[in-house]
Amino acid sequence: MPADNRNKSSSFFQKNSQLLIPFVAIIILVIFNLIRDPGFFSIAIVNNNDGYPVLQGNLVSIFNGASELAILAMGMTLVTAASGGQDISVGALAAIAGSTLVKVLKSTETITPLTVILGILACCAVAMLFGAFNGMLVSVFRIQPMIATLILFTCGRSIAYWINGGATPTVSSPIITAIGSFIPGCPVPTPILIVLLMGILFFILFRTTTMGLYIQTVGINQGAAKLNGINPVGMKLLAFVLLGVCCAMAGTIGMSRLSLINHETLLLNVEMDAILAVAIGGNNLGGGKFNMIGSVMGAYAIQALTITLYAMKVPSTDVKAYKAIVIILLVVIGSPVVKDAFQKMKNRNGRRMLARKEAT
Repeated sequence: MPADNRNKSSSFFQKNSQLLIPFVAIIILVIFNLIRDPGFFSIAIVNNNDGYPVLQGNLVSIFNGASELAILAMGMTLVTAASGGQDISVGALAAIAGSTLVKVLKSTETITPLTVILGILACCAVAMLFGAFNGMLVSVFRIQPMIATLILFTCGRSIAYWINGGATPTVSSPIITAIGSFIPGCPVPTPILIVLLMGILFFILFRTTTMGLYIQTVGINQGAAKLNGINPVGMKLLAFVLLGVCCAMAGTIGMSRLSLINHETLLLNVEMDAILAVAIGGNNLGGGKFNMIGSVMGAYAIQALTITLYAMKVPSTDVKAYKAIVIILLVVIGSPVVKDAFQKMKNRNGRRMLARKEAT
């Protein structure tokens, strides 16, 4: 391989070193499943209940099932990078957003595309307001993020309960069904398309603005950021507001899958998986530099592990324990201590090879 190409490859892996952990995790799961069951990743086209051809298979289930988590991981990445902490209220906020959407949809006799659009905009607006509330506690009052968001974590599902008067109403609409499953004529599950759309929007946002750079700067050194004309309060608020949008979209998907809102079970315990996705994605949980692609890969790695355990007939009550063991290993491998040890070993081996080369 020419020297220029080797340098380019080395530069790529150095710049994207954060992607190493989720990439390795996914590769290990792929190899394990291929050995265990060569047909694990086979994809077939079948007709659904409406007679439309759709994709089916474990791989589709992984991408589809991780949709809400992947979207939440995007927003959690920004909050982590800007504030150096995590938002543990994302599940409750998604329940509030889902309840708001149902409230709007049930306010009319006929659910039309315009009604759905207005409902989604309403739930986004509500989630952004609650996100701004969390962001204000963190940025203005300087409360540690996990403590600040504990408030909404505690009362959020009660608020979702009040929005619809304590009921768990169902929504009968082909539009809502399409959002949670398949658009007629499209073989790809709609939640996967929504994740792709959110990813494109964030890509455009980071490409056309300096928001990503500013958030990283605030997370690395808030004082230095302020001296350089960056508003730390504004950046933290913006990160929490954007996480609110992600919660709204995750809540919309979760509600649409079942065509009803259950404030108690919608995305229950998703907070820890969202934080783990960010950690597995190689992001520093103390803030600063971030890689959103890594977080999304981390979300898919978690879902792939879950599907693998279910395919192995592991009881649902034991799945969390097995996931915890694997995730601990991944997080420890990606810890600064282990990374420094590997780097020192690499430098030591490099010096030895250089010494042998000079000796010959």
